[in-house]
Parts: sequence; structure tokens; C-alpha cells
Amino acid sequence: QVQLVESGGGLVQSGGSLRLSCAASGRTFNSVHMGWFRQAPGKEREFVAAIIWSGGKTNYADSVKGRFTISRDNAKNTVFLQMNNLKPEDTAIYYCAADRAYWGSLEYEYEYWGQGTQVTVSS
Repeated sequence: QVQLVESGGGLVQSGGSLRLSCAASGRTFNSVHMGWFRQAPGKEREFVAAIIWSGGKTNYADSVKGRFTISRDNAKNTVFLQMNNLKPEDTAIYYCAADRAYWGSLEYEYEYWGQGTQVTVSS
């Protein structure tokens, strides 16, 4: 069982930065792959980024490539999403997710989910 708690969301101006964190419980964190998804008002949840258990490979949505960076610290059971050059269209609730076998972009493949943290980017 893996429990996930996101933090770091907030209100930021366009062009600004935020760093999201996702703290995981359980001793198996360093064996699960992690992902970030987001859901804007009135839209479906969409993939943002993912990282394999070792941190050696990452995957990004085209809309955030070059602006967002996913990383993890297995010693601290935490995954991060550094978001730079934020745009109003990045406004959404951001969720972290975990799975023992999958690290792609398909939402339904992830087994564990956090409750989300709100990110609002003003123009």
C-alpha cells in the first residue's frame, strides 16, 4: 500500500515558478514509478510527467516539456515537480500517482493517487 500527499501548490503570476512535492508512505517507495497529472476546471485529468523508480528515466507531456522537471528523492520518499515559466493554462489541480509496474501517460494504469494540490496561474 502506498499513500500519497501533495503539497506546494498556490497562486503565482504568469512566468513564475512553483515546486510541487508528493510525499509517499510505505517502505516500497523506491520500487514504484511515479507520475504527475492535472485536471483543469471542466476538463478531464491529463498526464504531465512521470519518472521510473530509480529516477533514471522521465517522460513529459508536450505541453510542459522544457518548462517542468520531475525528480525524486528515494531517501526521503518524495517526488517533485519543478514548474517554471508558468502559464494561465497550467491552472489546475495537480495529482501525483504511483504504480509498481507502469510509468506512462495513461491515468487508469496508476494504482495509487493523492488528493491533489491546487495551482493557479494569474495573467
